[in-house]
Amino acid sequence: MSLAGKRVLITGGGTGVGADLAAGYAQAGAEVVIAGRREGPLAAVAGGNIRAVVADVTDEASVKAMFDAAGPCDIVIANAGAASSAPLKHTSLTDWDAMLTVNLTGVFLTFREGLTRMNGWGRLIAVASTAGLKGYRYVAPYAAAKHGVVGLVRSLALEVAKGPVTANALCPGFLDTEMTDRSIANIREKTGMTDEDARKALVASNPQKRLIQPAEVTAAALWLSGPGSEGINGQAIAIAGGEV
Repeated sequence: MSLAGKRVLITGGGTGVGADLAAGYAQAGAEVVIAGRREGPLAAVAGGNIRAVVADVTDEASVKAMFDAAGPCDIVIANAGAASSAPLKHTSLTDWDAMLTVNLTGVFLTFREGLTRMNGWGRLIAVASTAGLKGYRYVAPYAAAKHGVVGLVRSLALEVAKGPVTANALCPGFLDTEMTDRSIANIREKTGMTDEDARKALVASNPQKRLIQPAEVTAAALWLSGPGSEGINGQAIAIAGGEV
């Protein structure tokens, strides 16, 4: 599959899934623009047909400036996000707002601006989570935000359905990325479990007993961006070994 002539914007493109998405789309021939808050990780990924823009997806003006710098984009991937964990009774309003702002409002701002900049054909893809399809203990704000992303995608899909634009969400389970490493460290700190036991606890939710690889998310995104995906719209696609 060739995406030559297409421009893709990937938020959260400096690490983890975002960095893998950037490499995958670049290999497919697309012009890739990665965005994130930290210049260092972005610079480590940029090069060739990948260029970087520093932006904060939670800030409306910054999102507009991001698209001004990127130029019109055919494919917009809202991947930027963050996770935290705590029992709900120990969750402050600040914690709650932080999870919703980056994981839900960030997608809204990215999609809204990206849609207005599209010239005809387009693909809007949110990297959500299995937490958008089911519940997990101790991550209620994160799960609520990801459920919101799925609702946003399903509603937007109906708005764009009459044209050559689709909107979908990819919902991976626990990923083999830096974010999961941070989750393991958090489990270790709060429970005293070893890193190995903490990783096993996360892997246990996957019927295949493994972490999802970023390349699996990239493969699904590329499929949604290529020929034959025209009828895939408003879907929340689980990449989780059968967990949901």
